[in-house]
Amino acid sequence: MRRLPRLALLLFCAAYVLPGFFGRAPWKNDDIAAFGVMQELASNWANWLSPQLLGQANGFDALVPYWLGAIAINLLPFIDPAFAVRVPFILLLTLSLLATWYAIYYLARSPQAQPVAFAFGGEASPTDYARAIADAGVLALIASLGLAQLSHETTPALAQLGFTALVFYAMAASPYRRATKLFGPALGLLVGLAGLALSGAPALAMLLGIGGALVEWTHMRWGDNDRTSTSDSAAKRQSWQWLLLIVGITVGVALLAMALDLWRWRIHLPGTGAQTAWTDWRKLGRLLLWFTWPTWPLAMWTLWRWRRQLASRHVALPLWFVAVAVLASVTTANGDRSLLAGLPPMAALAAFALPTLKRSVASLIDWFTLLFFTGCGIIIWVVWIAMQTGVPRQPAANVAKLAPGFEPSFSWFAFLMALGATLAWAWLVKWRTGAHRTALWKSLVLPAGGATLCWLLLMTLWLPLLDYARSYAPMSRQVAKQIGKTECAEIYGISSAQAAALQYHGQLTLRQASPDAGCEFLIVDADSQSTLSNVVNLPDWAFWATLRRPADKNDNVLLFKRVATSAESQRSRTTP
Repeated sequence: MRRLPRLALLLFCAAYVLPGFFGRAPWKNDDIAAFGVMQELASNWANWLSPQLLGQANGFDALVPYWLGAIAINLLPFIDPAFAVRVPFILLLTLSLLATWYAIYYLARSPQAQPVAFAFGGEASPTDYARAIADAGVLALIASLGLAQLSHETTPALAQLGFTALVFYAMAASPYRRATKLFGPALGLLVGLAGLALSGAPALAMLLGIGGALVEWTHMRWGDNDRTSTSDSAAKRQSWQWLLLIVGITVGVALLAMALDLWRWRIHLPGTGAQTAWTDWRKLGRLLLWFTWPTWPLAMWTLWRWRRQLASRHVALPLWFVAVAVLASVTTANGDRSLLAGLPPMAALAAFALPTLKRSVASLIDWFTLLFFTGCGIIIWVVWIAMQTGVPRQPAANVAKLAPGFEPSFSWFAFLMALGATLAWAWLVKWRTGAHRTALWKSLVLPAGGATLCWLLLMTLWLPLLDYARSYAPMSRQVAKQIGKTECAEIYGISSAQAAALQYHGQLTLRQASPDAGCEFLIVDADSQSTLSNVVNLPDWAFWATLRRPADKNDNVLLFKRVATSAESQRSRTTP
C-alpha cells in the first residue's frame, strides 16, 4: 500500500492554501466587512464583546474571528493590516487540512474500516492503509469546488470550518488514545466546540457534541470496542470517561454561549409559496451539487456500500457531521457558508469509497477531471493572453465590457508561478496515465491537482482583474478623489462592506449622518436616497456626484456637499 509522498502532499497543500491570501485587496462583501470590524476592534477594545463597525452590527454574531484579526493587526503593526488579519486565517485553513488528515487516519484505524485480510496474508498493514485513506481524504477536501473562495476569506465561515475539523479530529481520535493520553482529543474538543460557539455557530456546536456523544454511547452498547491495547474493563471505563467528557464540554459551551448572549435563532426556511419554494429548493439543490463536487458522488457510494453498517464509527461520525452541515445550509440564509463546515467529513466519506471503487468508475473520474480542469486552465490562459495582447479579440472585448476601465498589468512572478503550475499539471497527467495499482489515493490526484491548478492560475494571472472586479477599491478611490483632504465624511445607508472599503482604500474618516454632524461631505447609498430626509436636513446639502463601482452598475453611491450648516439654514429661513 503506497503512501502519497509527504513532500508531494505538503506541496499540494501549500499550492492551495497560500494563493488567495497574498497580493490581493479585501473582496466584497463579507471579506471586506469582516476586515473593517477587525480594524475598528484593534483600535477600540471596548467593543471586545460586541464587535461592530461605526455602530453597525456585523452580519455574524461571532467573536473569535474578529478577535484573531484584531490581535494580528496589533501584533504585526509593520505590515499592511489587510494582510495581517489573514495570518491567523492561513493558520485556520492549515488546521482544517491537518485535522482532517488525522481524523480520517484514526477513523481508518477502526477494525470495521479495515479491509478483509487475505487468506495467505500480504495485505497492507493497518497503519499504512489508514495513512493512504487519510491522504485520499485530504485530496478530496482540496478537490471540493466550494472550498476555494470561502476558505481564503477572513470571515467567520473559515473559523467555523477550522473548528469543525478540530472537533471531527477529537471525536475520531479518542478511541485510540489511552486514558492518560486523552489530553490531545480533549483539548481539541474543548477548543473546537468553544471556537464554534464563539464563531457564530453555537447551535452547530451543540449538535456536533450531541452527535459525538450518541456515536460513543452506541459503540459502548452495541459496537465492537476499538481499544485493543487495553483490557475490556479499562476500555469500558475509558469510554465512559470520554462520553462524560463530551457531555460536560458540550453543556459548558452551551452555558458559555448563553452567558455571552450568542444564541440567535434566525431560521431561514425555503419559501412557503409553491413557486417560491420550488425556486429555493432548486437553488439549494444546485448548491449541494456543485459546492461538494466531486466528493458527494463518492460519499454516496460509501453509504451504499456500507448500508448495512451505517452505525460503524468511520461511517456514523462523518455522516452525522455532514447531516448537521446540510441541515444548517437548508435553514440559514447563507447556505454556502454553512455548508463549508461539512466538507471535511464529506471528504472522509469520499475517501472510504476508494477501496471498493470499480476501475471503470475510477477511469471515468479521471477522464472527466482531465477534460474539465484542462479546459478551465486553457480558458484562463487564453483570456489572460487576450488581456495582455488584445488577441483573441472576443475575450478581450468581454473583459472590457465586464470590467470597464480596467488596465491589465504584467508580472513576471505571477507568470512564472502560473507556468510552473501548468507544467506540474502536465506532469501529473502523465504520471496518472501510468500503472499505479497500489496507490489507493490515485483516483483523487487529478481532481485535487486540477482544483489547485485552476485556483493558482486565477490567483496569479487573473488576480489584477479579480481585484478590480471584486473589490470596492476603484469606487473608494473615486470617492476619496472627489472629497480630497477633509477631516471626515458622513454616511447614510452605506453597508459595512462599503464603509470598510472607504476607510481602508479611501483613507476616509467616517461618521454616521445626523442633523448635527459637521462634516463637509455626505456619502449616501443610491438605494437609500428616498429616506435621506428622515436623517438630515436636505436644504443643507447639494448633490455633488454619482460614483459607481465599475463592475456593477447597480452598486452606486451618491456624494453630497454641505452648502450651509443647520444653524445657518435655520437663520436663512427665519430672516424676512
